[in-house]
Amino acid sequence: MKDDMYSVEQVADQLGLHVRTVRGYIRSGRLRAVRIGKQYRIAANDLDAFTGRTRTATSVVGQAEVSSIVQIDGVDRAAADRLGTLVLTSANTGHDQANPLRVQTVHDEERHRMKIIILGDPAATAELLHLLDAVLNADNGLIDREVHDV
Repeated sequence: MKDDMYSVEQVADQLGLHVRTVRGYIRSGRLRAVRIGKQYRIAANDLDAFTGRTRTATSVVGQAEVSSIVQIDGVDRAAADRLGTLVLTSANTGHDQANPLRVQTVHDEERHRMKIIILGDPAATAELLHLLDAVLNADNGLIDREVHDV
């Protein structure tokens, strides 16, 4: 749901009313509004409640979010840094900037384990997971699978 705020003038234009009529609705309590300085602002939800409109299903479409946690064992600090840079760079480029992927990486040196937490759009998350799969299954030297205790 959007948190859009409208001015009295915008609401009057939308409803085909005079500005004074909208102000009268606000003063009488029929239309909820917030006073900011000398002006009123009407939330989209309050305007919808006043007019009896409901948000359509199209406003909800595309708002799905995926949460993924990837655990990778046998990762030393250097490999974790390289993999983290790759994942963060991929997450920050080539995706919808209005709905960016959020990525966090954690490395446990004691257990030689890395976790990558991904939150975002299903398609963009899937793309990032495919990249991770390709990197982890490739013999490209990014991750040294033989971790030695010192």
